[in-house]
Amino acid sequence: MPWSPGLSRIDAADVAALTRGVSLLGSGGGGDAATFAHVLRRRLRSAPLEVRDPGELGDALVVPVGVVGATRLFGEKLPEGTEFVMAVGALIRWTGARPAAVMSLEVGGLNGLSGPVAALDLGLPFVDADLMGRAMPRLDQFTWAACGQPVTPCAMREPGGPTLLVDGADASGLERSARALLAESGGWAALALPPIPASLVRERCVTGGLARACDLGRVALDLGSGTRPEALAGALGSRLLASGRVLDVGRHAASGGFGRGSVTVVDGEDSAVVRLEAENEYLLALRDGEPVATCPDLLCVVDRRTGVPLAVDEVRPGNEVLVLALPGPSWWPERGRLDRVGPRAFGIDAEPILIGQP
Repeated sequence: MPWSPGLSRIDAADVAALTRGVSLLGSGGGGDAATFAHVLRRRLRSAPLEVRDPGELGDALVVPVGVVGATRLFGEKLPEGTEFVMAVGALIRWTGARPAAVMSLEVGGLNGLSGPVAALDLGLPFVDADLMGRAMPRLDQFTWAACGQPVTPCAMREPGGPTLLVDGADASGLERSARALLAESGGWAALALPPIPASLVRERCVTGGLARACDLGRVALDLGSGTRPEALAGALGSRLLASGRVLDVGRHAASGGFGRGSVTVVDGEDSAVVRLEAENEYLLALRDGEPVATCPDLLCVVDRRTGVPLAVDEVRPGNEVLVLALPGPSWWPERGRLDRVGPRAFGIDAEPILIGQP
C-alpha cells in the first residue's frame, strides 16, 4: 500500500484509524490502546495537535515519553492525568534542559497514542518519531541503546505516587531500576528519557511510525468486516500466512519476568499448520515446521470477521483468524542492528526472515 508522506497534524477524526494502526504495529503486544484513544479524542476536541518535522526544529530538544511496565494493568489502574507533566518536569529540574517537542518511546500499542497525549498535556508540538518503530518489551531495544545514546538521566512517575529519577545507568541498569519501582507500585509508570537535538532524530530514531499507523488503520477501517483475506492482506502491504481457526494456545512463564507462549492455527485452505512463537509480542511464524517470518517484521493475528488485531493474551482456541506478516521498520536491518531485535535477542535459535530481505 502507498504510505502518506507524513502527518502535519492530528485531530479527533484520526483517532479511530490511529488506534487500529498502532494495534497492528504492536504485533500482538504493546498494550491496549483503548484508554489512550479515549483520552486523546477528548483532548483533541478543542484543537488539533501540531506534528512537526524534526528537520524544522534544528537543534531544539525533543523528549521521548511513554508508559513502561505491565501495560495490561493500564485499563485497571487509570492515569490521574499528570504523569507525563510530572516526569518531564523532574527531568527539566535535574538537567536544566527544556524540551521544545515530544516524541514517543514506541509506536506500537498504547504508547503509539501516549506520545500525542503527552504533547497535548505539555503544550508542545509532537514529532512523529519513536525508539522502536513497533512494540518491543525491553529498554535495551530502544534505537538509542543500539546507537550508544545514553538513556539516563530519566524520570519515571507512577500514577498517584512518587517520581523516581535515575542517572548514571545504562539500558540494562535502567531496566532493573524500572522493574524494582514497578514491582512495588501500581505496575506501570510514565517514563521520560533525556531529550536530544531534533537534528539527530532521523539518524537515531525511527521516523514516520504514526503516519504509517494512520495509513494502516484507515485502510483496515475502510475495508470493513467481511473482506476477503487476500484482499485485506494485499491492501495492508502484508503477506497472508494463514486463514483459519486457532487450534491451540500454550502459555508458560519464562526468565526475566516475561511470559512465553505459542499459538497454533490450521489454515482453512490447505490445512497447513502455522505456529506462532510469542513473548509479549509475536516473534516467529512457522508453517508446517519451517520458519517463514520473524521479528522485527510485524506478525499479526487478526479476527477474521471484524479485522481487529488480537493481542497475544487475547487469542483463544476456536478463534477464526488471519495471520499476517507486515514489513517491520527499515531502521533495524541496517548496520548489524538485528542482533538486538531479531529472534536470537529473545532466545529463539533462528535467523531473521524479513519481508523484502534476501
